[in-house]
Amino acid sequence: MRTINLIAMALLLFVSCKEQKKTDQPVIHDSIPIDSTTARTELPVGLMEVLKAHGGIDRWNEMRNLCFEFEKDSGKEIHTVSLPERMVKIEGPDWSIGKDKEQLWLLQQKANAYKGDPRFYYDLMFYFYAMPFVLADDGIKYSEVKAAELDGKVYEGIKIGYEAGIGFSPQDEYILYYEPENFEMVWLAYTVTRGEDEKSDDWHYIKYDKWQEVNGIKVPEKISWYSVENNAPVKKKNSIVFKKVNLTATHLEASVFAMPETATAVDQK
Repeated sequence: MRTINLIAMALLLFVSCKEQKKTDQPVIHDSIPIDSTTARTELPVGLMEVLKAHGGIDRWNEMRNLCFEFEKDSGKEIHTVSLPERMVKIEGPDWSIGKDKEQLWLLQQKANAYKGDPRFYYDLMFYFYAMPFVLADDGIKYSEVKAAELDGKVYEGIKIGYEAGIGFSPQDEYILYYEPENFEMVWLAYTVTRGEDEKSDDWHYIKYDKWQEVNGIKVPEKISWYSVENNAPVKKKNSIVFKKVNLTATHLEASVFAMPETATAVDQK
């Protein structure tokens, strides 16, 4: 996923929300390449408007570090990210995961304290948190999708795919759904391939319930995962509330993300 590590609004025709006809369910597989032969790699108009509504890509690019924390059933996690190099450090209960410029590592204070896959998780929450800005990364292809009704309201969509060799799971796909009136991001649909060579048609949904402004950038305050039926979100399952958010132009030293002597290197292949 990611390469966030989830399609543009029509370039020749804009259909207002009042003119849209609601679909019975979101159309997420019927993508229409913007070009007659291939999807675009430059930022589409719809995405540029979404980025602008969230503070602007120029302002985002001025930021050098991002920190946030949240509570899970397993305990508190603190995420620290150096944005230019995408170095990451996650401090969880009895374990830490880090990624410097070259090496991914895992440190466990107790045997088998971390149950997941560090290759998959190390930048997963960063990717969800840094929406919609991570969807302007290099190596992304954009396609159009039809407007879709999600949880009773119609949204415009932008579909994201990745060029070969980008990240751990280049077959992952995303669809960003946004408000036609103000271009605020509301939903993220995504697939999970975990490094497999084929795309998935099993779509998951996150709703961006609440946003907060930090240093001129609109970032998530609360996101919620939904249960899915017929590739559409139907019921809220669980939520995460982000706290102690820090987003500044201060550059973090590489030593913050360096692998401790007692940590174990993780093969990223």
